[in-house]
Amino acid sequence: MNKVSLTQFIIEQQRDLPGASGTFTLLLNNIVTACKKISHLVNQGNLVGVLGSAESENVQGEVQKKLDIISNEIMVNALNWTGHLAGMASEEVDDIIAIPAEYPKGKYLALFDPLDGSSNIDVNLAVGTIFSILHCREGVEPIVDDFLRKGIEQVCAGFVLYGPSTMMVLTTGHGVNGFTLDQDIGEFILTHPGMRIPEETSEFAINMSNQRFWELPVQRYIDECLQGAEGPRGKDFNMRWIASLVAEVYRILTRGGVFLYPLDLREPLKPGRLRLMYEANPMAYIIEQAGGACSTGRERILAIQPTGIHQRVPLVLGSKNEVERIVAYHQEG
Repeated sequence: MNKVSLTQFIIEQQRDLPGASGTFTLLLNNIVTACKKISHLVNQGNLVGVLGSAESENVQGEVQKKLDIISNEIMVNALNWTGHLAGMASEEVDDIIAIPAEYPKGKYLALFDPLDGSSNIDVNLAVGTIFSILHCREGVEPIVDDFLRKGIEQVCAGFVLYGPSTMMVLTTGHGVNGFTLDQDIGEFILTHPGMRIPEETSEFAINMSNQRFWELPVQRYIDECLQGAEGPRGKDFNMRWIASLVAEVYRILTRGGVFLYPLDLREPLKPGRLRLMYEANPMAYIIEQAGGACSTGRERILAIQPTGIHQRVPLVLGSKNEVERIVAYHQEG
């Protein structure tokens, strides 16, 4: 069997684009290198002393794990010298990250969550890295407004799942493809070409402990699922909840389902829990490219005009028919 590497796959895709310079391929290779390093550290765990709390908080007010900080440093150090980026933004850093003055600036911006699901790391469950690439005005020192672009304007979105095998899922706007890291040769190999989400599903993922805070449309949807074959849906549903967005999305990409982290009423000033720029937008781009749908419940995620780097939103994503049903319930009130 002729194994296609990620690098070969991207180069062959770029050949079909007029005027492609190859810069994007080089940028993606740098991201891949960083993710391989993070994968190695996740795999080593306590053998190299990277687990546990760092006894600090990020800009979101969340307790940072040691590996959160290390993963962020790996991403920044893998990308800041390359000449492909004008700037970066990370979940772990309050402000945008400037390219050091001694390095040239490129035409792209990178946004990332260096270690999604890090609450799982100490119990050896799946974690991952999420990233998004945007175009930037060339030759400028970017400001926050340069990053605040609608999700539909993304050049590329992807995530890496550090599970029993390390998987990268990627879209450049021409479908979704999955690559598995071959540890023997250190290459990501195309294993899941043309990933598509089934339109129908009988699985949902939501944190049921927050049920009392949900709005009525979400209460209604989940209640109907829980009634099973005897209820209005006429079929039984299974519930899943991993508390790792990368793992939830990968499961949905491979066998369908719907994931909800909806608006809740705990803190009225916080419209959602997940970050638009480096969680919701890249995942929405991937989900839509795979034939699914992604919404806040009220509007399409990719159509939102961002107002801040760390802006939070509610998130409903997955099999198209289920997401559309949830949106319809919100419209009915």
